[in-house]
Amino acid sequence: MNRIKEVEAMEDYKILITFDNGEKRIKDMKPYLEKGVFKKLKDEQVFKSVKISYGTVTWGEDIDLCADSIYETSDGYEE
Repeated sequence: MNRIKEVEAMEDYKILITFDNGEKRIKDMKPYLEKGVFKKLKDEQVFKSVKISYGTVTWGEDIDLCADSIYETSDGYEE
């Protein structure tokens, strides 16, 4: 199981996730912006408020993504 250590909002509705094994991955949130509660992320201030809560990536109390889902649907990141 992958655990999230850090998350950072990036340009173009992408988030950079650092896992506890040191691996970094990029998750593109653009495909979600027209779906349900994720529509709130169109507001750039809301999008940039991303944080980690109880091992998940969250935006407020009603939007979250679990670590395993992020890992499986994200791309590798090279610095």
